[in-house]
Amino acid sequence: MTIRHVVSWKLAAEGAEERAAHAAEIARRLNALDGVVPGLLSISVGANTLYADANWDVALVADFPSVAELEAYQVHPAHTEVTGYVRSVVASRVAVDFEV
Repeated sequence: MTIRHVVSWKLAAEGAEERAAHAAEIARRLNALDGVVPGLLSISVGANTLYADANWDVALVADFPSVAELEAYQVHPAHTEVTGYVRSVVASRVAVDFEV
């Protein structure tokens, strides 16, 4: 069983330029976890490019071989370092985890 972890964020910045910079930095930091966190099979993070008024600003899709590896990822030091930055620039977060 593979667990797919999908997260989207609305950023707190009101200006488009600042929002774009924060989105790019979130994507850079999270994509850098590839090959660093054991059990992370794949990760793809990117900034929204269409319909800015309706869509969320950044999305992550990551796959794990089990719930245990997803939970280990959540507390891995490299991930918790990134989440500190993410929490400093986001207004809202939504997530879904499902089997693929």
